[in-house]
Amino acid sequence: MFKNKVTDIFFDLDHTLWDFDRNSAYTFQKIFTEQHINVDLSQFLEVYVPSNLRFWKMYREERITKSELRYQRLKTVFDTLSYSIPDEVIHVLSQEYIAHLSSFNHLFPNTIEILDYLKPKYRLHIITNGFQEIQEKKLMGAGIHGYFEHIIDSEMAGVKKPNPIIFNLALHRAGVAPDKSLMIGDNLEADILGAKAVGLHAVHFNPHREDRHDEAPIIYDLQEIKSIL
Repeated sequence: MFKNKVTDIFFDLDHTLWDFDRNSAYTFQKIFTEQHINVDLSQFLEVYVPSNLRFWKMYREERITKSELRYQRLKTVFDTLSYSIPDEVIHVLSQEYIAHLSSFNHLFPNTIEILDYLKPKYRLHIITNGFQEIQEKKLMGAGIHGYFEHIIDSEMAGVKKPNPIIFNLALHRAGVAPDKSLMIGDNLEADILGAKAVGLHAVHFNPHREDRHDEAPIIYDLQEIKSIL
């Protein structure tokens, strides 16, 4: 489908290559034990996962700051679960979460296999809305940093996907035209619509089988990339 059309592939990191939800769950398990937080982890995560996505959307839209994101996504969950916890402990948990998150490095199935398949044929890059201080640690810890020539994050760009500025910065750094570039990511709004608005091709990685759409080809396993590249 895109073979011989593109030279450069831009990947999202969290929820696309790096299994954010799985690594996040292990991180909470660790810090709750260390901080003696007596809350059922499965119940916490059931509320936290959609809450975190909601606050990240607000962060992308510049409606909250980084510090508000880190505090509110925890405070909201504890309130929902009627778990009494002082603000100072929430701030400690927030800091500990960021400190330990990159120490867990589970990747989505077939990540290494597909990167090995693509690397000899294309130039590979990352465009991520994640925080600069931990994205490099994630890539290094997971053993995939060396696959990518350019790593563009939202703090570097000063904006977040789907803002066209971050995509244009990535294209400029890579020295490639948008019609020779492909974005692969899990978020329809940030990755797919954002990339298409700048003229990149796009593929939607949709492992949780969310609603279908006609905005871009959809894949459910990274291994399916072989059928389009």
